[in-house]
Amino acid sequence: MELKDFKDKRVTVMGIGLHGGGVGVIKFLAEQGAKILATDLRQKEELQSSLDALKDIKNIEYVLGEHRLKDFIAVDMVIKNPGVPADSKYLAATREKNIPIESDIGIFLELCPAPIIGVTGTKGKSTTAALLAHVLSRHYPQVILAGNIRQSVLEKIPEITKDTIVVLELSSWQLADAKNHKKSPHVAVLTNIKQDHLNRYSSFQDYVEDKKLIYKFQKDKDYLFLNYNDDLSRELAKEITSRIYFYSAQGTELLHAELPSLNQKARLGAYAKDKNIYYGASQELIAPVRNIKLIGQHNLSNALAAVSVADLYNVPPDKIKVALREFKGLEGRLQFIDKIKGVKYINDTTATAPDAAIAAIETINQEYPQKDKQKHLVLIAGGADKNLDFIELGKAISNHAKAVIFLSGTATAKIAKEIDPGIKVVKAKSMAQAVSLASGLTETEDIVLLSPGCASFGLFQHEFDRGKQFNEAVASLKLKM
Repeated sequence: MELKDFKDKRVTVMGIGLHGGGVGVIKFLAEQGAKILATDLRQKEELQSSLDALKDIKNIEYVLGEHRLKDFIAVDMVIKNPGVPADSKYLAATREKNIPIESDIGIFLELCPAPIIGVTGTKGKSTTAALLAHVLSRHYPQVILAGNIRQSVLEKIPEITKDTIVVLELSSWQLADAKNHKKSPHVAVLTNIKQDHLNRYSSFQDYVEDKKLIYKFQKDKDYLFLNYNDDLSRELAKEITSRIYFYSAQGTELLHAELPSLNQKARLGAYAKDKNIYYGASQELIAPVRNIKLIGQHNLSNALAAVSVADLYNVPPDKIKVALREFKGLEGRLQFIDKIKGVKYINDTTATAPDAAIAAIETINQEYPQKDKQKHLVLIAGGADKNLDFIELGKAISNHAKAVIFLSGTATAKIAKEIDPGIKVVKAKSMAQAVSLASGLTETEDIVLLSPGCASFGLFQHEFDRGKQFNEAVASLKLKM
């Protein structure tokens, strides 16, 4: 069937979800006149917030708490949620009947009338995409941020013209779901590739292959922005045919010398040196590093990626400076929540993998140094395992935390065994209890950091629900003080 014509077509939406993506797909299909069957393994009570968002849309058939085989073989198309594994037996049945399986990203790539800037990476893709959209909007009248942002990209289609600049955040799953379209963004950013989602992938290399889809189908006149300080990204440069720009938070002297050996097309993007941000071999001064209000070396890299692309789009340095100062960061990413009796409470719920939690711990240690060599960090961590290695996270906790409050989950024991015996360990059955226990272990000038290093399923609907419960627990604690 044609993706431009959904009228009266029977479409199964597999996975309504809680992040807004499935809701957006259903709304899009309803506007197109499709006959929709929406199915999810969750029960009605769990999906209530999503169902409430769809209450005004008529003629949707819901199948909740189960999937039925017939709903995947007697339809014109199946649209899968990115969270659904590709090896699902229901999707296998769909393929046997030669029925097309689509995703919202795949449909978007076909229908979007504007060139796309795609952003992916294990860490930093959300912040980079949001900051880039913010910087570009300082100079261009219509900039759209879409993708992996708790809303379906299809809801953005009516707003987009050929003159729109589209910044599209893409997860590895979204890239994989759209692979059959053989399209990569005209401009792509790969922030880094670290170990993650190994509960969904048979190997780390399989995960890498999905990340590579951000540039795999690029042509020689397309652009790819890579983080020079990410070892794997430097290696990947040797196989890339599009035009490459490296950005770097460190090591610029080596970078100048090494670029030709990495790729003859490689050029220098934005880089930090002597407390300033420069661009290119001409060393164009863009802005002081202090203009970036986000804390941490990883966020400096994210900002340099955004600045690099903004320069390609000819955004003047004075507008970039202002945009960097204005951008305060995203929800649940080293987000300062409150200070209670001299103790800071920081929400980093989106740290769903060990590398992300390590970056958060190290950032806190840099931004709020230990006084008199006394540890002052109480960490709330743990949760569901994604078949990842927690050795390095255990070292970071041992080096910088004086106590850990563990949320229950399949990964918690794995982390605990990597921590030095001298670190105080307490278990909590809820976020409210975790915050209360953390408060009891703090002194003035201490920091309570929620940075789980794990997935959220089990105790929480998703990582944003986990962060919301943390914020509510902190607010409740303040009322009691």
